[in-house]
Amino acid sequence: MEIKAIRMFDGGFMNQQFAFGGEEGKDKFDEQIIYRSSLQNFLIDTGDEVILVDTGFKNEAPAPPKKLGAPLYMGERIADYMQSFAELGYKPEQVTKILITHKHPDHSDAIRYFPDAKVYISPEDADAMKLESENIVRVAYKDGAYHNFPRAEKIADNLWLIEAKGHTKGNSIVILEHDGLFYMFHGDVTYCDAALKANKLSIVYEDMAAARDTLDRVREFINNNPTVYLSTHCPEGYENLEMKRVMKL
Repeated sequence: MEIKAIRMFDGGFMNQQFAFGGEEGKDKFDEQIIYRSSLQNFLIDTGDEVILVDTGFKNEAPAPPKKLGAPLYMGERIADYMQSFAELGYKPEQVTKILITHKHPDHSDAIRYFPDAKVYISPEDADAMKLESENIVRVAYKDGAYHNFPRAEKIADNLWLIEAKGHTKGNSIVILEHDGLFYMFHGDVTYCDAALKANKLSIVYEDMAAARDTLDRVREFINNNPTVYLSTHCPEGYENLEMKRVMKL
């Protein structure tokens, strides 16, 4: 079993108002407090299957500009998604499954390059994206509860796609159990690890009450299980993976 980061951008920043201001309001936080930002998604090689957790932007998508005072700047482009994927030593035809945490293009736009893979996504976000291919699997979370999360679906041995609404109406997270650790691929439940530790929602959500419930459940899970927290939008995502660093709250 191997888990690898597919890295696209690095060296960016986000301000505290963006990362922390979802509930109390941006004016309660300091735009001059800055956290590191990046963009990466993840790949799981089980030995039998290659499974992607999210895919980035389509190739050659315009890079978001760097602006003074920008709430979020992902950083300088390292590589397009498919370039970074190829540099890990894989070919598109090896990918059997893609697990999409939510519909936003930095998590879903490159599914177009994997026409043979089954794409697992919530019904709400599949409908929002108008996904109609026979390879689209609208997840029913048919396997019931997973720990303190009420609805989940087993995708492969020790790999779960879990309903975690709020950031989008169909938001999900992914948890992989391996060697006594729980690897949590959480999409955008938080945008930086500092927000997780401070128990703050970002300003980006479609349902605040659901996003709060999801963050509470994520924090409860982390407090009860040795969890490696794999973020998409901050360098701690790939750093935590490299060091197998267990999150402490």
